Amino acid sequence: MQQLHYGMPTLIETSTLEECAKLCAELGLDFIELNMNLPQYQLDKIDVDYFKNIAEKYGIYYTIHLDENLNVCDFNPYVAEAYIKTVADTIDIAKQLDIKVLNMHMAKGVYFTLPDRKVLLFSEYKERYLKSIVDFRDMCENAIGENDIKICIENCDGYEEFQKEAIELLLESKVFALTFDVGHNHGIGGTDEEFIMKHKNRLNHIHLHDAKARKNHLALGTGEIDIEKYIDLAKEQNCRVVLETKTIDGLKQSVEWLKGV
Repeated sequence: MQQLHYGMPTLIETSTLEECAKLCAELGLDFIELNMNLPQYQLDKIDVDYFKNIAEKYGIYYTIHLDENLNVCDFNPYVAEAYIKTVADTIDIAKQLDIKVLNMHMAKGVYFTLPDRKVLLFSEYKERYLKSIVDFRDMCENAIGENDIKICIENCDGYEEFQKEAIELLLESKVFALTFDVGHNHGIGGTDEEFIMKHKNRLNHIHLHDAKARKNHLALGTGEIDIEKYIDLAKEQNCRVVLETKTIDGLKQSVEWLKGV
């Protein structure tokens, strides 16, 4: 990319792919992040030829946001296998649609609440958890091969230490990278930023939205975040940027705000 590419999420107000693509093109954005939490973007609903035609018609392209429930390390092997197969099949779709980025959350898993503390089972059984992470990493690396696809790990509500270890294992492979969600980071007092900046050279994707205290996904320029600081970071690291508001109005406000930067 020679210039910053901006995209939009799949909004609940745009119930079809074509509605979403039309809005994307009208706002002068470059791509749509297809959200696999929505029923219309499940693997069995993605008609590759149709998605290609829509992209060509509106002059846009796609990234993918994997299901937020994804838990490839679940202790139930049947559950973990289903999620791993979901990622493998999504990689296959990405190859066919020339998708460069799959965005992924890191599951914290189940916890037990004791009288004096909360115990996260992935931390308690960390050796087993990290083995699952390595197996998942190797599967993704083999599935992607030499294709230009990155699985970008997104920060959400504060990384646990076992998650940081897991991410560093994933980053040993060239097919993994990082997503920096600026609003999520702000909402937890900026505690994920140090870890992300430690691995700044692996930053590939940014979810950009404004925030006030813990209120998130606001239109750019309506909150407390120094948005220009993160735009500069995106330029420095050659990241794609999703304007991750949750409404059409918020998206339009954000696009207008960017015109003044």
